Amino acid sequence: MDETNDDPVPSTPRARPSRRRLSVAGVLGEVLITAGVLTLLYVGWQLWIGDLIFGAQRTAVGQDLSEQWEQEYADPAATTPAPTASAEATPTETPAPPQAEPVILPEAGDGETFAVMRIPRFGADYAWQVAGGVTRAGTLDPIGIGHYPGTPMPGGVGNFAVAAHRTTWGAPFNRLAELHVNDAIVVETEAGWYTYRFRTLEYVTPDEIEVLLPVPQVQDAPAGSRYITMTSCSPMYSMTERIVAYGVFESFTPRASGPPVALTAGVDA
Repeated sequence: MDETNDDPVPSTPRARPSRRRLSVAGVLGEVLITAGVLTLLYVGWQLWIGDLIFGAQRTAVGQDLSEQWEQEYADPAATTPAPTASAEATPTETPAPPQAEPVILPEAGDGETFAVMRIPRFGADYAWQVAGGVTRAGTLDPIGIGHYPGTPMPGGVGNFAVAAHRTTWGAPFNRLAELHVNDAIVVETEAGWYTYRFRTLEYVTPDEIEVLLPVPQVQDAPAGSRYITMTSCSPMYSMTERIVAYGVFESFTPRASGPPVALTAGVDA
């Protein structure tokens, strides 16, 4: 009878998988790649997604301010006591017609909101607040459109000059280059609506402050008309030049008369 061998058969040891050795250069490379991806995501947020969110939030604030002015105007009439049976009813007042001379507000302080700008070419929801000053920290970043100190307020004789970002922080003036001749630029205040009409566009260097003169780009000329000048950086994502949009004053519509036709008549192609 054969004898059975109970001793286990020795197995060949398996080779352990080799581990990749991490070098300092490899770790540094991976860190740099990750940092690059995060940077691109941040830039994308700032330039596109952030602009959409900021823009939606701030135009909503502009719409709210417009509605607040309308409610404040309507409230006094709503609180007038109704005539009693023994009292003679007072005739209803006829809304005042548009005034020939606009109401001129006092100049606003830095960061003090005084108006809402509407440009039908940019959509019915375009409603950006306008505040005093053109500093980034005080006005342009947190609010939107800034008024150059020392230039006239809306409707004033001379050059009502404003500035805003063309990229980032909601980019209020992102589409300045899309304006057409005669497009309405409507500045709403508590007093009413100031309608300007776009006329021309130009590109200048940052040191060409002549665009802010009472008559834009004309030295020593007395102001006899009313203008609007809107400035922003150019080209896109750069500060080497300035894009400047000019307009002329058309009319002032007091709040008693309701919104001007310029806001409801649509936009020509």
